[in-house]
Amino acid sequence: MTASTPAQAETPTTSGVREISVAHSPDSDDAFMFYGLATNKVRVNGYKFVHTLCDIETLNQKAIHEAFYDVTAISFHAYPYLQDNYALMACGGSVGEGYGPMIVAPRPYDLDEIKKIRIAVPGTLTTAYLTLKLFAPEIETAVVPFDQIIPQVVAGNFQAGLIIHEGQLTYSHNGLHRVLDLGQWWREQTKLPLPLGGNAIRRSLGEKAMLTVTQALRDSIQHGLDHREEALAYAMQFARDLDTSLADKFVGMYVNERTLSYGEDGREAIRKLLTMGHERGIIPHSAKVDFVG
Repeated sequence: MTASTPAQAETPTTSGVREISVAHSPDSDDAFMFYGLATNKVRVNGYKFVHTLCDIETLNQKAIHEAFYDVTAISFHAYPYLQDNYALMACGGSVGEGYGPMIVAPRPYDLDEIKKIRIAVPGTLTTAYLTLKLFAPEIETAVVPFDQIIPQVVAGNFQAGLIIHEGQLTYSHNGLHRVLDLGQWWREQTKLPLPLGGNAIRRSLGEKAMLTVTQALRDSIQHGLDHREEALAYAMQFARDLDTSLADKFVGMYVNERTLSYGEDGREAIRKLLTMGHERGIIPHSAKVDFVG
């Protein structure tokens, strides 16, 4: 898969086909979501979708500093930093229904203890980091690539780690204990699901193209849900050490009816998360959340 430059995305080609650059993380849930578009099972007349795979923290930074891709997966924590150039698509989100990023450790710390030790985190723009800081503003952190957090904790380089993605299902295989599930903590605090990541679309595409592309993503998600076996087989190449049953479980956690539409409580959760982050001094910008499609 190759990248498309912004200039290519903004200008229709000589054949009259408009290229839309799409970037998402190389994870089984994102792959499942984009299966229809990536394999041309879902097509849109006059549009060509060019896909790039990249880790989420890099995508956050690219969206903030370059507004590089037309459609990009982002952490919700990053949205206030890029909202001038992007709007949120009304579909394509990963939402934890009482589950989410976890603090894991070689031994079962209590919650007072965990606030006093240094925790490996997958990036300061991740929603996992934002939620951790809402839980314990004073906690000390160090950024480690998400796929290295469990190995670094197992090696003894950190007393605990904040894990995302498939690590939520595999940490116990490495002899680690779950200290706190932040999705569960958030549910107890707010009675809402925890919105983790979404897809943003560049405002410069114009309203018509933004709506068309958003509908294309929704159609791709629906296609995956309707053709689960084929979509899961495609997603397995990005499943990182998960067998088929675990990959199916992971995809089910983060690609479902909520991915097709956040729902009123899902939209409320996004706004509440970002408002709390701003009010508590974690996010310097107030969020102006608007949805496309």
